[in-house]
Amino acid sequence: MMTNNMNKTMERTTNRFTNVESMFDARKAPWDGLGKEVIGAVDSAQALKLAGLDWKVVQQNITTASSGKLVDGFKANIRDIDQTVLGIVTEKYKVVQNDEAFAFTDALLGEGVKYETAGALARGKKIWLLAKLEGRNLAGEKIDPYLVFTNAHDGKGSVRVAITPIRVWCQNTLNLALKRASRSWSCTHVGNINGKLEDARMTIMNTENYLGSLESEFENMKRKSLTKDDMWNLTKQLLPIDEKKDSERKASDIQEDRQLLMNCWDAPDLQQTEKSVFRFVNAVSDFSTHKPARRLTNTYQENRFMKIVEGDNLIDQAYRIAEELIK
Repeated sequence: MMTNNMNKTMERTTNRFTNVESMFDARKAPWDGLGKEVIGAVDSAQALKLAGLDWKVVQQNITTASSGKLVDGFKANIRDIDQTVLGIVTEKYKVVQNDEAFAFTDALLGEGVKYETAGALARGKKIWLLAKLEGRNLAGEKIDPYLVFTNAHDGKGSVRVAITPIRVWCQNTLNLALKRASRSWSCTHVGNINGKLEDARMTIMNTENYLGSLESEFENMKRKSLTKDDMWNLTKQLLPIDEKKDSERKASDIQEDRQLLMNCWDAPDLQQTEKSVFRFVNAVSDFSTHKPARRLTNTYQENRFMKIVEGDNLIDQAYRIAEELIK
């Protein structure tokens, strides 16, 4: 069953958005409703405690259910507070506890970084810690840069850092996949102080490189003007319909998404932005960041949030189109 917000959105779609209001009701950051606030935490250990993530992962042997025979070469990663199995790993896998994984972020607090939120995804398989940097003005745009740190216990990842700039006015993410600077990277699992300081230094360096490159890209995209007709053509390119392969239902969904994206171009919070490639990328980001889900699954919000770390395919595709336009 659709929520009231989704019903309102679909109704506006049917009417082709003749009355352009705010595109999506009460835009919120992608992590809204996930995790717990840890504002004011003096270090990562306290942040994890405030978020209820100060538990340990223990490894246990695995035996077969039928015979109780030991399964050689593998261990189970188990959360100690409730015995939840977080993953099956090889016996060579080294557990990095949450407090160990994020201890290096404490060195960032002296660089203007502030802990904001922390939480768990997939029932504890992945832990995340969000920190905010001081706001910036990039090419005339007010941007709040955030750093998201993740640690995995299912054997599928390590400590990763991703920067996601949020446009303050409309809360859309601008985590573009720049060629000149990485927006995500891995950190080493080390316990010595020198290693922690090196990871912190690398995080600050990568962040500054990314934000500097992002400002340059903003300026380039703002120089290339677009008309609304141009935007419609780009929308069709970004959201194509294959008349031979797509079902009538799928084609209808894509048409609906196209109209939602066009409404982002006309939304009030982009009215003050020049009609340019920059506005196109922002419209796509607004659409991808805030579009109501067609099916409200138990994990849709987590999946949307993970685009911050792993990348948003639609935004990346829009940026690749933008790169071609500003050559």
